[in-house]
Amino acid sequence: MKTVFLISLIAFAIGIFAGSSSAQTRINFARGATSAVVSGTLKGYKDHKTYVIRVRKGQSLSTESIGKNHITIIVKAPPGSHYEQDMAADCHDQNDVSPTVSGEYRVTVTECLKADAYRGRFSFRVRVR
Repeated sequence: MKTVFLISLIAFAIGIFAGSSSAQTRINFARGATSAVVSGTLKGYKDHKTYVIRVRKGQSLSTESIGKNHITIIVKAPPGSHYEQDMAADCHDQNDVSPTVSGEYRVTVTECLKADAYRGRFSFRVRVR
């Protein structure tokens, strides 16, 4: 009985870690570029897409929605950062992190809860200088 429980627990843990790592997409810039356009599709209010970008210490990281559909862009800084996102009354589709700490920044996109649902494509620009 203990063996079955232990095997089930290990399989569950592997499934969680495998699912979380594959749910993120790395943002890469073309050589020499300081910005990139990221696009994706959302299936409703409960859906989200998560991106990861590596930034060096002292740079500036900014995001802005450039598509026609309203999105919320949440930026989570790595440990050691003092960045706190301004959660004003808008859709939170623009962020400016400056200066940055070195590490992986997680960018999560959802449909804006303050706008009409659309279930479709979104686009945003991310800049690092």
